[in-house]
Amino acid sequence: MWSWLEGHPVVAMQPALSDWVAAVRRAGLSGGSVTQTREDLERALKVLAVLPASGIPLPVLAEQTLLDTHALDDGTRCSGLVLRALAAIYDRPSPVDASERRALWEQAGITDDELSSVVLAGGMRVDGDSVVGRVLRLCADAGQPSSLTLRQIRASELTSVPERVWVFENPSMLALALNRFGAACPPIVVTSGWPSSAGVLFLRKLAAAGCELHYHGDFDGEGLRIAAHVIARTGARPWRMSSGDYLAAVADGPPVGRTTPVPWDDELAEHLTRMGTTVSEERVATTLLDELTQRHPA
Repeated sequence: MWSWLEGHPVVAMQPALSDWVAAVRRAGLSGGSVTQTREDLERALKVLAVLPASGIPLPVLAEQTLLDTHALDDGTRCSGLVLRALAAIYDRPSPVDASERRALWEQAGITDDELSSVVLAGGMRVDGDSVVGRVLRLCADAGQPSSLTLRQIRASELTSVPERVWVFENPSMLALALNRFGAACPPIVVTSGWPSSAGVLFLRKLAAAGCELHYHGDFDGEGLRIAAHVIARTGARPWRMSSGDYLAAVADGPPVGRTTPVPWDDELAEHLTRMGTTVSEERVATTLLDELTQRHPA
């Protein structure tokens, strides 16, 4: 059973879950039963497979995945398994009280708030008369960033999207791009660290409309976990996130923190651990923006 868990597609897509797998294994069988333990894990993995969600309430998530609105209530075994897995993904301590559990669910896109969840974009021109399309075009033509709420994204159909969108981890990259390109800025979306519900839904809608998503983030422990998360949940492709890219840019800098393997480069986490130094997006900004110039000539 443990081999099944270690090789499960959800775990394989997010190697940060290896710590969760190890903890589950140490905890042993539920009630001494292999069958019960596997059933519990299958239920938890069903939930993890659809997270982060797009700002839905917890009972809705439970109904959609487990056909029981109370299956993820506080105190249930499934809720505990999922929350501990999320803590591993986001590199946070396991929650010990209601406020910490609520914060962890919110980070995974479980919320009723459609207004505070936002995503930044720039240089995006999307056809159609939806509110998102109009806001994006207006801001792109003015060489300004746009801030889209989850409510706006939910209400908008995206058509005739750009062929490629460049996804960055840090808002400073969008600022640098707008300063350099102005109204000719290539299409960019920013996750602002761990992506919000709005960010995940926006990227998923772009991908569903036929857009290629290319992701770049910081070369540090958390940056790799964010990258793996975005790639697994939106279908984005890693862009200049290889061992070679890291080694070509590494110099003095802050420590990388705890690293975990990533699916697209088996040696990348090892290189970060060995070198021990972060390479931020800002350090390689010129290289990244130069490539955008080549890909999107004025």
